[in-house]
Amino acid sequence: MEHSYGYTTNGQGGRKPGDHQITMRGRKILDITGVKQVESFDNEEFLLETDMGFLSIRGQHLQMKNLDVEQGNVSIQGRVDDLVYLDEHHSGKSKGLFGKLFK
Repeated sequence: MEHSYGYTTNGQGGRKPGDHQITMRGRKILDITGVKQVESFDNEEFLLETDMGFLSIRGQHLQMKNLDVEQGNVSIQGRVDDLVYLDEHHSGKSKGLFGKLFK
């Protein structure tokens, strides 16, 4: 099963701000576009800055399989348990979680 969620600011090809998509294949492979930078990662959690905000990916045996900084593409392999956007513009749980990540 494949799921894809995306947002594009205009219909033209190529890398542009706001071009962010996530494709997940079988909870084992993630392909992510619109990545500005990889903040941190280990085998249980990745924290990525994307065009749509910070994205936390949690799971088990996570490994970066591909990183193309120029194009903003990242591929992650492993068991994916959780995908969460950390939006600092909203108060409440997400802001608290964002604070916990950077303690």
